[in-house]
Amino acid sequence: MPLSEQEQRLLDEMERHLMSNDTDVVSAPSRALSYRNIVLGSILVLAGLGALVAGVSIGFNTGFVGIAVGVLGFLLMVGGVIFAVTPTRGAAPTAPAAAKPRPARASGSSFMDRMNERWDRRHDGS
Repeated sequence: MPLSEQEQRLLDEMERHLMSNDTDVVSAPSRALSYRNIVLGSILVLAGLGALVAGVSIGFNTGFVGIAVGVLGFLLMVGGVIFAVTPTRGAAPTAPAAAKPRPARASGSSFMDRMNERWDRRHDGS
């Protein structure tokens, strides 16, 4: 369902207010992931899952060997996930395009003040 014009303007104003006042959001570095790492990590996770299932199934008959294969499979799965989400070495963090703070509105009241006033006006009558 598309937003109305008023809702779209309100959303844009909220985004501008957030970007101008919240430096943590603006300055957060982005991480570049490699598709190669994601594919290889997924393969490691699937191999680890297979080893885990094999270790559980042979663990009923052999005991220690099955446990060792299961633990190895679990470690493969954890290593695959870590490998998949680790950014590549050569990837430099990119700064967001809207890193410059925008000037505040000249009206004197902040966005949140106007929203609080609007809320109070709506709920005073009830």
